[in-house]
Amino acid sequence: MRSRLAAAVLALLITTTACAGEPAPADAVEPAAVEGLTTPWSVVFAGDTPIISERDTGRIVEIDPAGRAREVGVIPGVVASGESGLLGLALRDGNLYAYSTGQDGNRIQRYPLLGQPGSFRLGPERTILDRLPSASYHDGGRIAFGPDGMLHAAVGDAGNSASAQDLGSLGGKILRMTPDGGVPPDNPFPGSLVLTYGHRNVQGLAWGPDGTLYASEFGQNTWDELNIIRPGSNYGWPTVEGIGGRPGLTDPVQQWATDVASPSGIAVHGDALYLANLRGERLREVPLREPGTSTEHFVGGFGRLRDVAVAPDGTLRVLTSNTDGRGDPAPGDDRMLAFPAP
Repeated sequence: MRSRLAAAVLALLITTTACAGEPAPADAVEPAAVEGLTTPWSVVFAGDTPIISERDTGRIVEIDPAGRAREVGVIPGVVASGESGLLGLALRDGNLYAYSTGQDGNRIQRYPLLGQPGSFRLGPERTILDRLPSASYHDGGRIAFGPDGMLHAAVGDAGNSASAQDLGSLGGKILRMTPDGGVPPDNPFPGSLVLTYGHRNVQGLAWGPDGTLYASEFGQNTWDELNIIRPGSNYGWPTVEGIGGRPGLTDPVQQWATDVASPSGIAVHGDALYLANLRGERLREVPLREPGTSTEHFVGGFGRLRDVAVAPDGTLRVLTSNTDGRGDPAPGDDRMLAFPAP
């Protein structure tokens, strides 16, 4: 049983198991400041305002400076079952992009984000891409704009592992597209949205300062992964799980046993990458100079962790996922936590 968060532990000390004795981040900053979220999945920022997706309700909410959640809108037609529902968010040029599960599969939709903080609302919807493979598990769902201005999307294999090796399927892939859903002319496979293939269930995308793309990936029963993404590469699923050393297949730069990981959202801050872990109930810090090593923070302190993002003020914002049917919710769960980066 994880410890219950109460008012008396607003400055909770961090439980850390560190590689090479690296220091942990500073104490938590009001970890209970935002409470009462339902299965939050993704957090992005409109200026200083956090915008959060709720997987099971289909709601988009904004968080005010006092830590109160306000509904911005509800994505219509969301089918929430198991791991499916309203998943990743991305913001660009005043538009909110949302990855969600509908009746005909997963889709990416774009909504103008209208109004001001405290009164945001969603404008008319435009579907960017639809009929992506979907199931009650392995839906991928992370979307993010890269430094090249292209929208990247992680699509799970939806339980059909063979699709990950099929370049004619968008399942088990990382996709790269224009903001309108078109195929960029410099994609590795002409006429295709596919950037990389051989993935099982990628749920984290983030870029380093040098433009390197990193992705976190759920394994099956043995190894979860952190990968460096190189266009056109094959990451091995279902032939290989974790480091396999097979010719023609790209190995992860780091792997973890599934019972201490289940890495979901990731973010880069300075010279480190942070991974939110669900089953492992910890935040991992990976130095970009040594991506095969990591430090663990908050082990078991807040339960399941779904996403991590860097706020404009430089703090790390972490979403818990204890109301997702697999966690042990404490009073006030789920939450958005705030921590100073090291």
